[in-house]
Amino acid sequence: MSGFESRKKGQENKFAHDEEMKFKAQARRNKLLGLWAAEKMGLSGDAADDYAKAVVKADFEEAGDDDVFRKVKGDLAAKGVALSDHQIRREMDELMQTALTQVKSEVK
Repeated sequence: MSGFESRKKGQENKFAHDEEMKFKAQARRNKLLGLWAAEKMGLSGDAADDYAKAVVKADFEEAGDDDVFRKVKGDLAAKGVALSDHQIRREMDELMQTALTQVKSEVK
């Protein structure tokens, strides 16, 4: 294998690894977000876990975070929990950082 092919293969492997990490972190963030929202709605135990799973599944509806945001925002509103879009998005951002840290620590 030439040097060029070796570098190309290395870059392809790095890209695949980075995408896998991104996917895992996003799924973890969605689970954490679901647990956070469940707590706000007064859910606990199995009900909170089931809700967190539903939030993770909601992410497969479309690309990006809007599907998850809409689900959480709508569910919170339906339960009478008044949170602004900014508060929810800020929590999503903070939980993404938490999820990235958690996923990276598991890979080592």
